[in-house]
Amino acid sequence: MKERKYIKDLKNHIGEEVIIAGWVDVRRDQGKMIFLDFRDMTGRVQGVILPSYLEALEVGKTLRNEFVVKVKGKVNERPERNKKADILNGELELEIISLEILAEAAPLPFDLSLSGYNLELTTELDNRSLALRQPKIQAIFKIEETVIDSFREFMKINNFFEFQAPSMVPATAEGGAEVFQIDYFGKKAFLSQSPQLYKQIVMSAFERCFSVNKVFRAEPSSTTRHLTEIVSLDAEMAFIDSWLDVRDMAENTVKHILKQVEVKNAEHIKLLNVELPVMIDKTPTLSLREVQQRIFEVYGRDVRGEKDTNAQDEREICEIIKKETNSDFVFIYGYPTKKKPFYVYPSKDEPEYNEGMDLICRGVEWLSGGRRINDYDQLNEHIKIWGMDPAKVKMFLEAFKYGVPPEGGFAFGAERITMQLLGLKNIREACMFPRDMNRIDERLSDEGY
Repeated sequence: MKERKYIKDLKNHIGEEVIIAGWVDVRRDQGKMIFLDFRDMTGRVQGVILPSYLEALEVGKTLRNEFVVKVKGKVNERPERNKKADILNGELELEIISLEILAEAAPLPFDLSLSGYNLELTTELDNRSLALRQPKIQAIFKIEETVIDSFREFMKINNFFEFQAPSMVPATAEGGAEVFQIDYFGKKAFLSQSPQLYKQIVMSAFERCFSVNKVFRAEPSSTTRHLTEIVSLDAEMAFIDSWLDVRDMAENTVKHILKQVEVKNAEHIKLLNVELPVMIDKTPTLSLREVQQRIFEVYGRDVRGEKDTNAQDEREICEIIKKETNSDFVFIYGYPTKKKPFYVYPSKDEPEYNEGMDLICRGVEWLSGGRRINDYDQLNEHIKIWGMDPAKVKMFLEAFKYGVPPEGGFAFGAERITMQLLGLKNIREACMFPRDMNRIDERLSDEGY
């Protein structure tokens, strides 16, 4: 429709006749007039059919919510007393001249309005194709779009090269997570858990690289924090002095994301009534042992000597840090070397601990990363210790055989970040089409969430 105007631009056409196209959001009959709210991808506007427009009135009487229409009307400025501040098009109204129905809609099975929508999550996902039209659900995914776009933007600003990692791999890079095995022309292959090995290969040629990839975890988990398929935001960088360079890049990336969401999604944040997490100038950084000691001192719960943090540990250290510094974020580093993947760099001072790190926000892990091993012989030694088959990571090892500088990187899940930013109770709310043990679009069992 070449002549069509977007609803957000109607303020630039006051006094003019325009054509818009979109959905009927609300219909209200008042005496001889019909009031209609229309929406398109840019916003909403109120229109009115006056008694003098007989043909338009006849069409208007047949409309229901979600009918798709083409509307010709005159953009009128509202009287001062009727203007609505801080609302898109609150200062104007569309005087409808004619209406054309482009597509009819069946009666809605549930209320999509802001005030009436109250589906519980399982039912919402069962009706995902329609529920996506609900304003608050759209706001979630508008914010997630900004998260992904701003990650990519910050990487580009800092000279990272974008590449796309494969989703089918001959071997697995990570320990501790189950993988999906697939039949690859009669051979065994796997769905990728992570682009880790590939981004290290690409880093060895391009120095700095990043990817936005789907990855797959076959963990038998139905928790509110896990999905089978996620969007992973990965970065890798060469010529670092220590893992602290990786931490600083990760911290600045998150700061950029938070700022962009605050600026670009102000209306969505207001609609969802959320408070974004606070990242102070320098995020507190504690070793795993320091975290465990602080939990013991403050809560009297002794987790000292544990090889990793659990969900309660992460909640409690975030509570401690928030009270002391007002930061919603904390970096944790220095995990036992043998509890992490083979490529994580052991500390020179304490080789039994590595230079890996996690970023925790409001009790949930956002990001993992750290320094990687860049020495070819050391990688081969770790592969033997970890009981891996070097033939299955031959291409990865080949890159490091021919000179790779000190390097490291990080990765985080777009859905997990969105969930935490918005205080959502279930990560499936932050995934447009979630996959888990119980669902691939349709439910695979009768279990709820």
